[in-house]
Amino acid sequence: MLRTQPGRRREGVLSVSAEAEMAEEAILGFLQTREEIADSGEFAAAHGLDHSEVVNVIKSLHGFRYVDAQDIKRETWVLTEEGKKYADVGSPEVQLFLAVPPEGISREELQKRLDPSVFKIGSAQAGKNKWVEMGKHISRKVQHVDDKVKDMLTRIKDGQGIDADSIKALKARKLITPQTWKGYSVKRGPNYAPKRKKAATDLTRENLQRGDWRDLEFKEYNFSAKGPPSEGGHVHPLLKVRQQLKNIFLYMGFEEMPTNNYVESSFWNFDALFQPQQHPARDSHDTFFLKAPSTTRELPEDYVERVKRVHELGGYQSRGYGYEWKRDEANKNLLRTHTTAVSTRMLYLLAQKKPFEPKKYFSIDRVFRNEAVDRTHLAEFHQIEGLICDRGLTLGDLIGVLHDFFSRIGMSKLRFKPAYNPYTEPSMEIFSYHEGLGKWVEIGNSGMFRPEMLLPMGLPEDVRVIAWGLSLERPTMILYGIDNIRDLFGHKVDLGLIKKNPICRLGNN
Repeated sequence: MLRTQPGRRREGVLSVSAEAEMAEEAILGFLQTREEIADSGEFAAAHGLDHSEVVNVIKSLHGFRYVDAQDIKRETWVLTEEGKKYADVGSPEVQLFLAVPPEGISREELQKRLDPSVFKIGSAQAGKNKWVEMGKHISRKVQHVDDKVKDMLTRIKDGQGIDADSIKALKARKLITPQTWKGYSVKRGPNYAPKRKKAATDLTRENLQRGDWRDLEFKEYNFSAKGPPSEGGHVHPLLKVRQQLKNIFLYMGFEEMPTNNYVESSFWNFDALFQPQQHPARDSHDTFFLKAPSTTRELPEDYVERVKRVHELGGYQSRGYGYEWKRDEANKNLLRTHTTAVSTRMLYLLAQKKPFEPKKYFSIDRVFRNEAVDRTHLAEFHQIEGLICDRGLTLGDLIGVLHDFFSRIGMSKLRFKPAYNPYTEPSMEIFSYHEGLGKWVEIGNSGMFRPEMLLPMGLPEDVRVIAWGLSLERPTMILYGIDNIRDLFGHKVDLGLIKKNPICRLGNN
């Protein structure tokens, strides 16, 4: 039975299409002189109307009690995609029969002439019908055949009936499928009128001035109707893990660095880190360089000169790189490839303060690299970075801090492997034993910033900086059991994951 709620506002009733107006006029006009519309489908066909439009109008009229409608359902058969193809070009068995010349043909040659599926199905059906002799050489057994399958499919397509045995045969070959047709029988309702009176939703000043308010019919209020449910925001898994890591840093006495500057100059991103200008990471295949603005407007000139000198000639007990350092290369703007560019700025500002004050800094934010996207790599991801700047720090201090930091994440078994970075010496890759995988996995990188990076900034000679970094995505993927980074971050993320992801705790922080 068609159900509606009286009084509920129906969108589109007052601004119906021209075809809907024609359908409504036809329905109400027909019922003015007749008792019933027995079948909405037959009514639509007789009046040249689209049945779906007629159904929509009937539902609307039923809601306002202009008519009473009863459901009608009929089981019909429609062609599958395969059935539609055979209705157009003929059944596979007839296609195969017509491809066999009167003198016969080899099996291999016939296979070349036909689509593989047509040959396979056609061979079986034509052989079953005893139309052809199948073997290495295929020949006709009869001279003429009728395509009964195509005829039956065409009849169904045109809405004509066929016998039960034919239905059974076509259904077995999956050429037709059942479909439920829905329509209505319609009678006059308690509010019937030959023409629908447009119900008003508001009493306006114009209604009062014209005096036509006396004749207006207003829509009823539906006080039981519910408004749209309010939906709050949902915290992304990355943000949940980020907050936990941030809490760990803050608990350990670190200060968060400002990381809202996604665009950096090559100077702060590479040169100030004592990374040579011919380094592969500075190639466009690895870094996103900006077209506009393509270069930075200003740099601290005295510091730039010291950086240039240490690159070209060395200093601070270093031989440098011995090449011609180019200012144009340093001026290029890019999307930062690591948050260490932020660390460089912060250390430079710290060096300008006198007297020197020890600091602990951290950052967690986005970085950008021109990488091929796969299940473990994105061109945009998040980097976690921590550093400590103080007098007399050693490699032992770095290892101790790393054990403290990672134990709070829940990684107590650590190993370290020597590595190379242009701006840290010594450098170490960090490995942790993964209980689930039963093996050691790399979790980050670390090292002590080189004197060639720190001393040109103006920091005292006995000041050392220990630092480490890791990605935010890797621990989040482990916590949430995600094996493809594209399912966690980016445009392909399932919003259901964002709405329903649980809280996952990091270690014993």
